[in-house]
Amino acid sequence: MLNLVVLGGGESGVGAALLGKKIGYKVFLSDKSTLTDSYRKVLLEHKLEFEEGRHTEERIFAANLVVKSPGIPDTVPLIVKLRSLGVEVISEIEFSGRNSSAKYVCITGSNGKTTTTLLTHHILTHAGIDVGLAGNIGKSLAAQVAENAHSLYVLELSSFQLDTMYQFKADVAVMMNITPDHLDRYDYKFENYIDSKFRILNNMCAEDLFIYCEDSEAVVCKCVDTEIVPESIGFSYKEQVVKSGARMEGDILVVRMHEKEFRINKSEISIKGRHNVYNAMAAILVCMYMGITDDLIAEGLRNFSQVEHRLETVMLEDGITYINDSKATNVDSAWYALDSMTRPVVWIAGGTDKGNDYSVLLDLVREKVKVLICMGIDNQKLIETFGSICEVVNTHSLADAMQAVYSYSKSGDTVLLSPCCASFDLFKSYEDRGRQFKVAVLELKK
Repeated sequence: MLNLVVLGGGESGVGAALLGKKIGYKVFLSDKSTLTDSYRKVLLEHKLEFEEGRHTEERIFAANLVVKSPGIPDTVPLIVKLRSLGVEVISEIEFSGRNSSAKYVCITGSNGKTTTTLLTHHILTHAGIDVGLAGNIGKSLAAQVAENAHSLYVLELSSFQLDTMYQFKADVAVMMNITPDHLDRYDYKFENYIDSKFRILNNMCAEDLFIYCEDSEAVVCKCVDTEIVPESIGFSYKEQVVKSGARMEGDILVVRMHEKEFRINKSEISIKGRHNVYNAMAAILVCMYMGITDDLIAEGLRNFSQVEHRLETVMLEDGITYINDSKATNVDSAWYALDSMTRPVVWIAGGTDKGNDYSVLLDLVREKVKVLICMGIDNQKLIETFGSICEVVNTHSLADAMQAVYSYSKSGDTVLLSPCCASFDLFKSYEDRGRQFKVAVLELKK
């Protein structure tokens, strides 16, 4: 019996362990941190061998195959040594793909991939398609392949997941925009990050489809330098007539594909803002390719619910709107959030800086932000960048930030949590940050 070692006991790791057992591996899961009660319970119920709080190298180096969590960099000594020993190290997505005959719609990019993934899945489900949702969102693909397999999946894929995918093939690949993000993981080289994203095209053939954002300079430049094997089709917010792709005609979103045309006024789409027009364009192109009728696509766009932590309206109280955009962990996400604001903004930002260049936000901040509330352990870079163009308040906890919100916001304002940064200085994750923010906002009502 071959040995499968799973590194990391989160959603992807536990899912990989379940799939490994089902297909006949002897499974050992190892997590250097403490497992959550829920994941530990799953492992115990399925009689899967595991350890937590350590990595026993003797057990790990005996592996025939290793599936690692996307959060573990390739550069850590344990991974480097495994590969030097000739042990194959892959992602949970790669492992799942090798053990499933399903079709995959794969969505990546720096911003918009979560909403686009959810919206695409929603429209397909609304149209009666049996489709799974997985990747960097929801229940792990491996667990679904093991326990509740679908013939089609919509996957959100991060660069970290793509880095350890080799044989996996997307049937439809969607590239949203690419802007500098996670550069600390890519030797602070933007081109390395771009290369990682374009791994989504690996193994695709001429019968497949590549959908990409034509308004992203990085994406367009990389396309020019890359041999694109599948059919390619773009989307853009620009107003111009094209035979194939998605464009704007005034307020009308127009999508053309294979001599078919779909039109909808952007006001009819349930999620608002320019960034969500991009997300809708990509989702429509996927669904048109899948043969979904215009009526069902339009209905799906109209009845899609807002996404948690992405420009999520939490409360309107005393004339003040509170918005949770905690998923805005990079500059470009925050740009789209600020761009969509129509009222004076009390902006909460800060966290773990990932090599951010905030200069692209200067004009928007000057135009829209009345006060910036910095919330992080080290806010100096934000203070130096924006201190000369708006009032800046320096806080180091959510409680202090909310006290500043109470002091500075008034009727007619929007309080926007759109941090620009990772959450790991004060919070466990962007979800933890967003949920704590929502609890704190609702406390203001009491």
